[in-house]
Amino acid sequence: MKSLDTVIRLKRFQAEEKRRHFAQIDGMIADFDRMARDLDREILAEENRAGISDTSHFAYPTYARAAATRRDNLRRSADELKGQLDEARAALDAALDELKKVEALGERERGMEGVEVTRPTGGRRVRSTAALA
Repeated sequence: MKSLDTVIRLKRFQAEEKRRHFAQIDGMIADFDRMARDLDREILAEENRAGISDTSHFAYPTYARAAATRRDNLRRSADELKGQLDEARAALDAALDELKKVEALGERERGMEGVEVTRPTGGRRVRSTAALA
C-alpha cells in the first residue's frame, strides 16, 4: 500500500508540473498578444504624429518601422507557442488520466482492505481481513 501511495504522490506531482508548464505557456502567449496590441497603438500614434502611414514612403517614421517588426516577431512567437500549448494540453490531459487511474486503483485497494473474507480450512471456517487484489 505504501508503494501505491508513493506512485499516487508521484503522479500528482507530474500532473501539477504539466499544469504549471501549460499555465506558463498560456501566460506567455497572453503577454505577447498584449505587447503586440501596445505596439499597434504606438505605431498608429507615430504614424498620426508624422502624418505618414504608407510604409514604403521614404519619410515613414523609423520608430514605427522598428515597432512593426517587433510586433510581427511577437505575433510569430505567439503562433509558435500556440503549437506548444496544444502539446502541453495533451501532456496535461494524459498526466491527469494516469493520475485518475492510479487514484482509482488506490481507492479500490483501500476499500478492499477492510473486507472480511471467510475461507474454508480443513473443515472449519476461519475469518480473516486479508486484502483482495
